[in-house]
Amino acid sequence: MQSRQQHSRSGPSAGRIALWVVLSLLALLIIGAGSVFLYVWNGLKPTASGEPVRIEIAKGASAFAVSDTLEKHGIIKNSFLFKYYLKAKNEGSHFQAGVYDLSPGMENDEIIAKLNSGDTVAEAMIRFTIPEGFTLLQIADKLSEEKLIDKAKFLALADSAQGWEGAEAVKSIPADDKLHHRLEGYLFPETYELKKGSTEEDILKRMMAELDTKLNTLPEGWTDVLAERKLTLHQLLTIASLIEREVVVDEERPVVAGVIYNRLAKGMPLQIDATVQYLLDKPKERLYEKDLQIDSPYNTYKIDGLPPGPIASPSLASIKAALYPEKNEYFYYVTKKDGSQTHLFAKTYKEHLKNIETSNETAAK
Repeated sequence: MQSRQQHSRSGPSAGRIALWVVLSLLALLIIGAGSVFLYVWNGLKPTASGEPVRIEIAKGASAFAVSDTLEKHGIIKNSFLFKYYLKAKNEGSHFQAGVYDLSPGMENDEIIAKLNSGDTVAEAMIRFTIPEGFTLLQIADKLSEEKLIDKAKFLALADSAQGWEGAEAVKSIPADDKLHHRLEGYLFPETYELKKGSTEEDILKRMMAELDTKLNTLPEGWTDVLAERKLTLHQLLTIASLIEREVVVDEERPVVAGVIYNRLAKGMPLQIDATVQYLLDKPKERLYEKDLQIDSPYNTYKIDGLPPGPIASPSLASIKAALYPEKNEYFYYVTKKDGSQTHLFAKTYKEHLKNIETSNETAAK
């Protein structure tokens, strides 16, 4: 009996074993938790600083996809942990698409803030200005000189019969073989900014869209005015282009518009020099009698009514003047030769001849 009791006392007790097991498990848990903490802490630490990296975030990309992109480019260490960091902070749903310059070494919250704000890299742009009254050929020449287009391709597209989806005004262009250039008058004169690398088609579409935008700024009911005048939009733009090429001073645009409508109503040839200039390879300072005899549907000295289409890109002021002309009794006008770029108007041919004489006298002084 005694020897058995002594042997029993010499071994470890059940309580000590249990305590040892608990402490061992606790130690393992602490070590495990510490390892997880270190893993997470290290995984969410900024990467080593470096040069900015250009990254594109696609439109509609998920926060998880963005995280993978950031890890791939060395902006974050661990996309798996970053995904759950975003989820814990309720972030990632407002990231903006675009191209970003992000630097290795950025803090996570700094990255998130940049993507949320859409602080993207400014795209390289091209900028050009088309003056009012430019013809399609002048537009092509200018853009070609600025190395923005291939002139031949630009003109071929402008003369093609394609539908130009999304453009409204061009739908009024008639199927007429007499048109010198199909899109003449439909490329609005304005200053434009487009993405670098824009194609000839991109530029044409943008300029046609600008015409649609400008037409939408006209007073309400302007299409009813067109209908009352029994004019199509194409005819309106044709009249506006004649005004644009004939008039410099804005106040005279509605007056000249009135003259055009008066002559049309009476069946008189318009006899507008600008339509003859349109036919020439290079405009002349002075037209001669032989120029007025050029056989063309655009020569308003030889045809009745309007030419087949616009002869230039009219400004909004000329479009408004064509839409709302001044009611007057004038049938003639002549440019003053005093440098004012204004005109003398006349009701009769006799008055017109007198105005020509007055203008010449002014030039001689």
